[in-house]
Amino acid sequence: MADHPDDKANARPGAASVEASSLRDQLATIRLALTTSPVRKTLLWMSIGIMAVIVATSIGQILLNRWNQPFYDAIARRDMQGFLHQLVVFAAIAGGLVVLNIGQTWLDQMIRLKLREALTLDLIDEWMRPSRAFRLANAGAIGVNPDQRMQQDAGHLSDLSTGLGIGLLQSLILLVSFVGVLWSLSSGFVFHIGGYSLAIPGYMVWAAILYAGTASWLSWLVGRPLIRFNNDRYTREAELRSSVVRVNENVDAIALAHGEADAKRRLELDLGTLLGAMRRIYSAQINLSWVTDTYGWITVVAPILVAAPVYFAGDISFGGLMMAVGAFNQVHSSLRWFINNIGGIADWRATLMRVADFRIALGETDVLHHTERRIAFGENPNDSLTFEAPEVASPDGCTKLAEPHVEIRAGERVMITGEPRAGKTLLFRAIAGLWPWGSGRIGMPAGAVLAFVPRTPYFPLGTLREVLDHADGTATADDAEISAVLAEVGLERLSSSLDRSARWERELGEDEQRLLAFARLALRQPKWVIIDEALDTFDGATLRRVLSMLKARLADAAILNIGRGQHNIEFFPRSLTIVKDIDRPALKPVRVKAGAIEPSPAIVPAYQEE
Repeated sequence: MADHPDDKANARPGAASVEASSLRDQLATIRLALTTSPVRKTLLWMSIGIMAVIVATSIGQILLNRWNQPFYDAIARRDMQGFLHQLVVFAAIAGGLVVLNIGQTWLDQMIRLKLREALTLDLIDEWMRPSRAFRLANAGAIGVNPDQRMQQDAGHLSDLSTGLGIGLLQSLILLVSFVGVLWSLSSGFVFHIGGYSLAIPGYMVWAAILYAGTASWLSWLVGRPLIRFNNDRYTREAELRSSVVRVNENVDAIALAHGEADAKRRLELDLGTLLGAMRRIYSAQINLSWVTDTYGWITVVAPILVAAPVYFAGDISFGGLMMAVGAFNQVHSSLRWFINNIGGIADWRATLMRVADFRIALGETDVLHHTERRIAFGENPNDSLTFEAPEVASPDGCTKLAEPHVEIRAGERVMITGEPRAGKTLLFRAIAGLWPWGSGRIGMPAGAVLAFVPRTPYFPLGTLREVLDHADGTATADDAEISAVLAEVGLERLSSSLDRSARWERELGEDEQRLLAFARLALRQPKWVIIDEALDTFDGATLRRVLSMLKARLADAAILNIGRGQHNIEFFPRSLTIVKDIDRPALKPVRVKAGAIEPSPAIVPAYQEE
């Protein structure tokens, strides 16, 4: 029998408050992830390699810029021999640049690949530390859709960081390389205005800085909202995908309840929210295009206008003019890197926020409710499980056993029951160490490994044999024993599928999944078993079959069954009761650093009894 719906609400601590992290914190978090990565040395050598390639490319660009003067001067003199010679020089320079560009492209792709590997492996490692995924899922908005943060966001951050980083490095090296060229071309020029003479050393450099600086400031002013809009978009994308997955996983129930219209409305609502977020991005991009496109067209004539005074004064030749135009374009192109990439920078900032805040939250889940009292855990040398006035804290009060001091000895079979909303699953999680908040002491049998059977079992991807052998490292049972256990729980039809891979949680019904979990339990032979309502849904015949198998296979094991009814007094001769004390202080909400936008309340997870 399923638990009462109200029983699912007793473990809800309230939404976590969200405290935005700073850019410094986010960058420090990503740097920590990279410095501890197993691929950090490969990333370092690739970074050094691409820096060397960019420097060599800059030297080639300088040579190409210097080639402009003799080439165009040869054209101005109608010097055919000089013209042909310069074409040979051009072929040599261009050939070298082609090789360097291909090498840079290869290194760019490899850095993206390794950076994604480093980030994703780090996030998976942090997420899969004991109990962290459970705590994060109950930490509020930051724990929603971790799959997107580790898969899509980490990959996107790797691509953006590599592209923007290489582009910025290339721009800085080209800027340093060509500033000297541009300065020397305009260093000795004097402006004559109304009888006055004005000398501005390297005026073309200052003109390029002023021109690009103005454009950069306007671009940032107009494009800055894209950071918030992109962050919102990624959140809404995750909501839509989560809703689609949820509908797909519940198609049977939806069809039986004729709930297609409701599901459609929810999907349409999530889609509309996403499209609204994307419209805001497109509007901001159009506003930004007014700035960037205007400056782009002005750039067509700007270098010639800046260099024209020197040319018309006769201080440089036509070839020198083209060389100055090329140098100005290189300096300006380097300076306008920010303008060209403002959209990408906003996207990178939003993605960095999502990935870094997710990793920050992973670490902070270890100190959730750090000011709250915790249940003490210890070991009992006499091979017993003891409860010494344990109180499991929740937002509604606390869950405790009616008897303040309880000792359960090896081999005992105990039924623990309680009214709806009493907090049966909270006690199960407390014994497992997933929910440590409260007071009192739980003494565990020294050296024993407890087997926990949740209401919904977990099966890894793989063959049925791997599923049954999962997690302990115990000796693999032979086929005859596996077949015998499966037959004892009524799953003999699976004996022929031991080496078949499948998603067993989809192939089997809910009761069949629980039966398979009990078969796996029998094959592991644990000495202590804690069950959370996994027996409650079985009918009388199935329950008797499972209890008979447990009695035969786990004759010496201590079994605690936390559930609603007595099931079988002969199998569980001892009974304990869970009670709820609503007068006890409630568990306070937690604080989690996170810059991510809160998703809609409908999908915020809660500490539910499941």
